[in-house]
Amino acid sequence: MYFVGVDLAWGERKPTGLAALDDTGRLVHVSAAQDDDEIVEALKPYVADACLVAVDAPLIVRNATGNRPAEAALNRDFARFDAGAHPANTSKPEFRDTPRGARISGRLSLDMNPRSRRPRRAIEVYPHPATVALFRLGRTLKYKNKPGRDLETLRAGLLGLTELVEGLASAEPALHVDRERSGWARLVEAVGEATRKSELRVVEDQVDAVLCAYVALFATRRPEATVTYGDAETGYIVTPALPADLVPTVRPARTDGPKATATAATAAVDVVHDVVAGLVAGAVAGPATGAVAVTGPVTDAVADATADPVLAAVQEYAARQGEITRAGAGFVALVTSILDEAGINYLSVTGRTKSVASFAAKAARQVDGTPLYPDPLHTITDQLGVRVITYVLSDVDAVAELLADQVVVKDDRDMGQETASQGRFGYASRHLVVALDADREGQPAYQPLRGRVAAVQIRTVLQHAWAEFEHDIRYKGTVPEEHVREFDRRFTLAAGLLELADREFSTIRDRLHTGPVERSEVPDDDPRIDPRDLSAFLAGQYTDAGWSRTDHYAWISGLLLELGVTSLDELSEVLRPVNRLDLNARMDYRYPPGAVRRLDDALLAAFGARYIGLHGNAHRVPSLRTRLERLLADGPPVPAQ
Repeated sequence: MYFVGVDLAWGERKPTGLAALDDTGRLVHVSAAQDDDEIVEALKPYVADACLVAVDAPLIVRNATGNRPAEAALNRDFARFDAGAHPANTSKPEFRDTPRGARISGRLSLDMNPRSRRPRRAIEVYPHPATVALFRLGRTLKYKNKPGRDLETLRAGLLGLTELVEGLASAEPALHVDRERSGWARLVEAVGEATRKSELRVVEDQVDAVLCAYVALFATRRPEATVTYGDAETGYIVTPALPADLVPTVRPARTDGPKATATAATAAVDVVHDVVAGLVAGAVAGPATGAVAVTGPVTDAVADATADPVLAAVQEYAARQGEITRAGAGFVALVTSILDEAGINYLSVTGRTKSVASFAAKAARQVDGTPLYPDPLHTITDQLGVRVITYVLSDVDAVAELLADQVVVKDDRDMGQETASQGRFGYASRHLVVALDADREGQPAYQPLRGRVAAVQIRTVLQHAWAEFEHDIRYKGTVPEEHVREFDRRFTLAAGLLELADREFSTIRDRLHTGPVERSEVPDDDPRIDPRDLSAFLAGQYTDAGWSRTDHYAWISGLLLELGVTSLDELSEVLRPVNRLDLNARMDYRYPPGAVRRLDDALLAAFGARYIGLHGNAHRVPSLRTRLERLLADGPPVPAQ
């Protein structure tokens, strides 16, 4: 019996990889073919008698749109490992009539029923989930060509895959590549010698074919560890079962495209920091470091706590430091969840809890002999701090408006406006003091935050760079008296330049929102819509919406995959009936939602309960149901899809 693998190209202009294993698991054939005739001729010696042919291409496609049930089921298990399947449906030209895989199987007289006991059969397989399951990968190997992957990246991924395949010699069942006689050695050498991506593609197809052949062997020898997603009626995919204890690895930061934005913005902070440092260094040589002595009642903390309210407050603050720290983390989580739910774009949300020493120093402050904070525990409002860093100025206002809608804002100061009103350039940041709203006050999850306030600073990445460096020099360093005026002038100059840069960044983003949408035509092994293409599409779709966080575009692209939407054309068709509705009025946004949030609500309107039930939405079912009720308040938005 032979086990045959076919990495079938969806069209005849690209090569198809072919491989065959004998009954002992030895690789006896590996090659590439172009058209159907070449494929049939190459396989004839291995399918004349008992055989199982594993084809990496849809064999049975009967659904008009979206995913086949097999793809939807497989994606629920494997999409989080980057091993989701492309949707196959009859609206696509390659499946409108008989799929190519079924056509070739028919010419070879192979039975395509996965439950059949006939000796000569064909099954549909998919190498990506197979590699995850067989090799216990946290994510698929990146050996497929896609934007941002250079030749060396692809080479490394493909060489890694060949090593894993060779390691199957000690697996059960075993695969023996027989390097010299089978042609495997030639393939590995070709990977090392390739000078173009197209040369790697030919090898990649053949390596995938070997994997397909092994899946056929595995399914035959270890049926208890094999899963068939779907059925012979609606289509199916056979793959080794996902290990129950396998979890995805953390996705690495991208070095290109929108996911690199946060890294680039962080780098911008470092650059600005160096620029300002250069301005200061030009005025004086030598270190600008030192210490500021703290004086006041706390430094003489020998009196009885009952006689000294400041000392009593400090002692109580120290005793409650653990619960205060937990409350600080709770406020960070609350602000982050509010921004993420709204789809607001931001660089980071961080927090800090005031140290005991810092609290003591502030509690001890006096004006003309009178304590500035007579009740420190309740009048010092920055014990818990949250800092939100955005990319552009308009996002600062968006975050402030959103928080005003979601929590109680006890104080709101725009320090940039206050500075500008004095005709100066300098510190710019939005300062809020927030507390829980009435609804959250009654929820057990927010118990550590009850009765507390948090100071929230909102500023752009450039404002943050200026503020941090200026604070380090002026408040943590020692500035010689003779250089104070010079430093003031230089800090003012830097603040003016950064304000101008902030405005230019805002203009650039606004221009991008109104620019044309370019769609990537580069083939991609990831069936999801590329996040870069999606962000450009949504910028044109929702011109009044702000940008969302870069990782949110990838996240909602995964939800689209679960819905069977894998192209911008398909997404346009989904949104067409929704676009006729005024979702803004139905949702009654009291803040400017980001583009991903707008799409999220549009998909909720289009798919209703089906959207809520997606695997990727499991963590937010209650909030989605609440939003759906709001959408349905004026009647069904669109017919259910």
